[in-house]
Amino acid sequence: MDQTTAVAGTSLIVGEIAWDVVLWRRGRADVSAFLLATTVSSWLLFFGFGGACYTLLSLASTVLLLLLTVLFLWAKAARLLNRPEPPVPHIRVSRQAIDQVAALLHSGLNTLFSAFHDISLGKDSSLFCQVFLSLWIISILASLTDFPTFCYTCIVALLTIPALYQKYQECVDRYIRFAYMNLQMYEVVYERFSMKCFVRVRDWVIEVLKDP
Repeated sequence: MDQTTAVAGTSLIVGEIAWDVVLWRRGRADVSAFLLATTVSSWLLFFGFGGACYTLLSLASTVLLLLLTVLFLWAKAARLLNRPEPPVPHIRVSRQAIDQVAALLHSGLNTLFSAFHDISLGKDSSLFCQVFLSLWIISILASLTDFPTFCYTCIVALLTIPALYQKYQECVDRYIRFAYMNLQMYEVVYERFSMKCFVRVRDWVIEVLKDP
């Protein structure tokens, strides 16, 4: 029971932090800006400028090679010159952090498999419609571009659209209501036009059938 409560509390905290990053609020704007800049610059580096100059593995290897070389030479020179060694922190991952990540992953996978089981057995029609619509939209959007660009676009959209909507919510809602009213008006006009066409075609068919 305590582990379940801890997992739920951790999930709530992670969710709040994620929403703060997405909406650029509560002091998370720096993190949001960093993620957005990293996403755009990495796409330009890997896929822009007329083609991919690097791959993710080659870039990571090159950066790590340069970093280790600089630190190694710095440490050797510091020992020879009696200077302070490079301030490299001793990083260790606690067992508690690993357990929390594993518990979150376990909970998320169980929720996903449970939803898949309910949809497969036809138990939740509403969930099926939501998943079907989401996968259909993703399929259409993904067919317009390659998978890495699609992923980068999703990240950029996630870091910009919700924040912009929250900032200009009144203006966006006003335009959405206006567009919805116009759509309803055009729908009524289309229904009337379709009914007139149907009546004319029906009368024409009846006249043709009456002729000997």
